[in-house]
Amino acid sequence: MSDPPSREDQRLLDAVGHRERLRARLLEDAEGLQDHELIEYLLALAIRRGDTKPIAKALLREFGGIGAALGADPAELRRVKGLGDMSIAALKIAHAAAIRLVRARVAEQPVLANWQTLADYLHADMAHDAVERFRVLHLNTKNMLVRDEVMSRGTIDEAAVHVREVIKRALDIGSAALILVHNHPSGDPSPSQADIRITRAIIDAGKPLGIQVHDHVIVGRNGQVSLRAKGVI
Repeated sequence: MSDPPSREDQRLLDAVGHRERLRARLLEDAEGLQDHELIEYLLALAIRRGDTKPIAKALLREFGGIGAALGADPAELRRVKGLGDMSIAALKIAHAAAIRLVRARVAEQPVLANWQTLADYLHADMAHDAVERFRVLHLNTKNMLVRDEVMSRGTIDEAAVHVREVIKRALDIGSAALILVHNHPSGDPSPSQADIRITRAIIDAGKPLGIQVHDHVIVGRNGQVSLRAKGVI
């Protein structure tokens, strides 16, 4: 008769059994998994031994949700006990795949007729950034997305935007219209006076060249603001 498994061996057996059950649920009904279970299994692909549930729950507590956890900067993720380079890479590849999926949907039809998908894409990609990014969506005459470019990366609260560079790039690409986008790392998407001034300056510079600025969208953790919808441009 064999000896009963040690406490450590039993713990490992329990963890393996739990992972197998979680994998079966994932394959049968991924939508039925809770956020911490999705992250738990994602981490299990990188952390081969041990229980990843406490790490998954710690991530959600630290960042407040699955979107913020996946979108967090690697330096911030390293503060969570139990996360190393392999597990952080697993989180980042899941985030990158999600962004590309939504981006593909944005490119499938005219942007102005697909505004909610665009909003979802921008929020997923920018809402949790620790620094400010200014990007320009270049559209053709049918308002289809032809280029999505980050033109500047700033500090925690400022990104350098040069009107001449925005317009020159639009001419190089042959853009018919632009949507300007930037994020507020503070989380509050309310436009500043500087945001309004730079938007109006780009509108004025593009108008005589036949380049229309449809909107300037500001993204924050607490939502998004369209300057056109607010009537300020």
